[in-house]
Amino acid sequence: MEYLYILREALVWIITIFWLYQITVSLFSLVKIKDKPLKIKKDHRFMAIIPAHNEEAVVGNLIESLKKQNYNKELYDIYVIADNCTDNTAKVAKEAGAIVYERFDMTRKTKGYALDWFLKQKIEENAPYDAFFVFDADNIVDANFIKNMNKKLCQGEDVVQGYRDIKNPSDNWISAGYALFYWTMHRFYHLARYNLGLSPLLNGTGFMVRFDTIKPNGFDTVTLTEDIEFSLKRIIKGKRLGWATDAIVYDEQPTGFKQSWSQRSRWTVGQMQCIKEYTKKLALAAKENKTMMNFDGFLYIIGSIPMFIITLVLLLTNFLMYAGEGMTEYELIINILRYLIPTFLLPIGTAVIVMLLDRRPIKPMLKGLACYPLFMGSWLLINFKCLFKRETTWEKINHVRNIKITDVNEKVIAETNK
Repeated sequence: MEYLYILREALVWIITIFWLYQITVSLFSLVKIKDKPLKIKKDHRFMAIIPAHNEEAVVGNLIESLKKQNYNKELYDIYVIADNCTDNTAKVAKEAGAIVYERFDMTRKTKGYALDWFLKQKIEENAPYDAFFVFDADNIVDANFIKNMNKKLCQGEDVVQGYRDIKNPSDNWISAGYALFYWTMHRFYHLARYNLGLSPLLNGTGFMVRFDTIKPNGFDTVTLTEDIEFSLKRIIKGKRLGWATDAIVYDEQPTGFKQSWSQRSRWTVGQMQCIKEYTKKLALAAKENKTMMNFDGFLYIIGSIPMFIITLVLLLTNFLMYAGEGMTEYELIINILRYLIPTFLLPIGTAVIVMLLDRRPIKPMLKGLACYPLFMGSWLLINFKCLFKRETTWEKINHVRNIKITDVNEKVIAETNK
């Protein structure tokens, strides 16, 4: 029983210190940092790259929003990678004005492989671009996206994540859960780290990469979470990623629970692949470089599934102590509630704070806020399931909402005027 007590106290300290660190870092999202000075003044040349698998219903809206950018139209080209498509994605994209590359490879079907395949061709061509953006086909892009990313490039940033907002946050509790999660992460994880001089992470879509940075090896990722993998490889090399709150891309989130479960399972498996591949490398980088950025990157990789496992072990330890009469029933209940209440209720409070800080209307999200513990709780079940069963096959998320950039702009104006 004494050993269980020592183990429990050690686990409590590990979890407490970890979350105190995260809370401390998140406070820097409240600090207004002076904008970085421009190193050069130039209108750069860009590629907008859209990997798309059977996205004929939505890809045209993204291309339309890209063609309406407040940026010199001669300085960016729109490419669509029609990846293993069996519908009219390629035709729709061509008619909308994009340059289309068709790819057929049934053994390598993830976005990371499609990007690497395309970019290697552009590297071989020595294509005349300074940087490229990556979008998902269901995105629509704010008119100032390229203009604001160009500013980041002029400030000397090499890899920059834009602000990934949501097209359909109030559709139902599932899309609301995604929205609340992303809004919270954007402010308290990515922005906080950028302000503090640590490194944000790429977030799947709406990011920019300086073309020269991938010329030596291409976009060489192999996990199911190519965005996180690419970010971690940069951090290991001691290279910080950038963050652009004003470069906004709108993303459609799933509304079906089965689709959401499948998508988040894939993300969890991809996270596990990154843990296996990069934990040791991140630890060595932190030891050798002795920078907070490298240390923070190491904490990120151990702060997902490993911290989840530590919490499960702590809960199990409490039950074992109770079974061995080393803890009363009242003490057991109190110890369990100490972790269940923060896990399920604090995210609601945090999400409300973020919405107030970002001046988002709370009323349309009330049902989503009430169901947010259910959304986050289901993610814990996904993590637990993936400890034992890990599907590594990619499954398409169907995007069907015909939302144009004008629809989003009208909605933003309406909510601002309320």
